[in-house]
Amino acid sequence: MKFHGTMRINEKGHLEIGGCDTVDLAKEFGTPLYIYDEKKLRETCREYYNSFVEKYENAMVLYASKAFLTTAVCRIMEEEGLGLDVVSGGELYTALQADFPMERVYFHGNNKTPDELRLALNNEVGRIVVDNFYELELLDALARELHCVPEILLRITPGIEAHTHEYIKTGQIDSKFGFTLSNGQAMEAVKAAQEKHVSLRGVHCHIGSQIFELNSYVHAVDVMMKFIADIREETGLAIEELNLGGGFGIYYSEGDEPANIEEFADLVMQRVHLKAEEYNLLQPMVLVEPGRSIAGPAGSTLYTVGSIKEIPGVRKYVAVDGGMTDNIRPALYQAKYEAIIANKAGLEANDIVSITGKCCESGDMLAWDVKLQEAEPGDLLLMPATGAYGYTMASNYNRLTKPGAVLVQDGKAELILKPETYEDLIRNDVMPERLRKSVRLKSIG
Repeated sequence: MKFHGTMRINEKGHLEIGGCDTVDLAKEFGTPLYIYDEKKLRETCREYYNSFVEKYENAMVLYASKAFLTTAVCRIMEEEGLGLDVVSGGELYTALQADFPMERVYFHGNNKTPDELRLALNNEVGRIVVDNFYELELLDALARELHCVPEILLRITPGIEAHTHEYIKTGQIDSKFGFTLSNGQAMEAVKAAQEKHVSLRGVHCHIGSQIFELNSYVHAVDVMMKFIADIREETGLAIEELNLGGGFGIYYSEGDEPANIEEFADLVMQRVHLKAEEYNLLQPMVLVEPGRSIAGPAGSTLYTVGSIKEIPGVRKYVAVDGGMTDNIRPALYQAKYEAIIANKAGLEANDIVSITGKCCESGDMLAWDVKLQEAEPGDLLLMPATGAYGYTMASNYNRLTKPGAVLVQDGKAELILKPETYEDLIRNDVMPERLRKSVRLKSIG
């Protein structure tokens, strides 16, 4: 198993992250538990900031908050000089509660509601990324009502099919996102925006997620810079910002070969400069929106092993106390992960097992046929690189509670997300008066 960040095997033979023994973390916080390595989280933020902003200046890095967001994460992103990409009123509200600077917030989404847009306008978010004509009309009406002129980007579907999973491709023509470039819809949107109560500052594209092939980004730059040149020629408008989205891939399991962040930045920034010269354009400010590549490698999930089922000559199943409710990616995307028995980390991984969750679903599998130390009930199993889209896509299926999350650094663990309780599960339940009966609630203690 590949070790990420500050992971190491300590003198007890246990896996340690951020100077914290995972066995001790399980005792203090329980399992399942999301563990975030603060040093690794900050190091990746700095690598992005240094590679884009420090090196090229005319650039900005936005953290794609859908990967993992809490108020504490907002504060870390602010301290590291990053902006935020938010896609809902809830993500925006989290940023507001963390007192994140709104001028560094870009608000995405293919179906923003009037209330969400009002929240954004009333709090003066930096940019609203407009996804469709309906939203452009709605935003125009709200801006006039609220007497403001929001600065916007238009999301463009560039017709680029990145080599990734079907469900996380977003740049191809047949996509729910954005204005299509190839049929003239994108240019129509530019002209429509010039007639609205908005200020069109730039264009945005996003070609997909978990991308390893950097040539996909080169192609995106070429297509988008040609579109910016076409905008100037047809409308006279000088586009000031080019947002290339995110999608940078990370290591999950053997065979994954992510590119270097600085190499990615050099390739993108130099290509934009080249195309600006070719089309005689002022170089636009370049924005990127990494999420998975920041949160993913910094986060792990710790479980307790329960039942073990071996089918002779077929497969050995190791069940844990979580599953698709805290990490749906294997079920949804067939995502592959590695694993380790954290309390036996110093031992050789010589067993081939499949890791299953506890949901009442045959598809609740976290990993198929992975190498693992000999597992026994009560052992602690850790899956690395689960920091992105674990908690944010978590559910209460089977009325399972969502795990808590801790931030670890220098031997100290701090709770940044409380684990749910059974009381939380029924907090919003409402019993109609006609169904009530006079009984005492049963104790769960």
